[in-house]
Amino acid sequence: MTLNSSGRKRPNILITGTPGTGKTTTAAALAEVTELRHINVGDFANEENLTNGWDDTFDCYYINEDLVCDALENLMEEGGNIVDHHACDFFPECCFDCVVVLQTNSSVLHERFTKRGYSDHKLATNSECQIFQVLLDKVKENYPDDILVILRSDFLEDITKNVETLTSWISNLSPAV
Repeated sequence: MTLNSSGRKRPNILITGTPGTGKTTTAAALAEVTELRHINVGDFANEENLTNGWDDTFDCYYINEDLVCDALENLMEEGGNIVDHHACDFFPECCFDCVVVLQTNSSVLHERFTKRGYSDHKLATNSECQIFQVLLDKVKENYPDDILVILRSDFLEDITKNVETLTSWISNLSPAV
């Protein structure tokens, strides 16, 4: 992983993966340690009214991806952001210096979905997404291999280890962190 030539002094990191893989937990912990800005795209879109209605099938808002990108443009140019979202293909490649894909064992993920009270349809769809590595494939289609990092996220210890790994990478890029 190398910092791109964008001129940013601090990196932008995308943390993505199937729902339930620990994106928000990892991003929040990493932001706390590094003092980078954590942007949960779902929360950001809701707070800034960047949605297009409600999806009854998945019990979530439809995010207007164009409006989200426009609203984040200045922050992304500035750098120092940890963006967490389950979709990644609508962000321009130039936005990120590192794209992290979190992966979780299917049985662990199923248990997390059940605890969250996911409907059978939502549980099945998200489980299939993980099994068939849909998000990993999307990342590989949209971002260069040299910024891709795949990390396991089955247990709390994995999150701690992942935060340490990413913190080390950030520290090597920008000693001021």
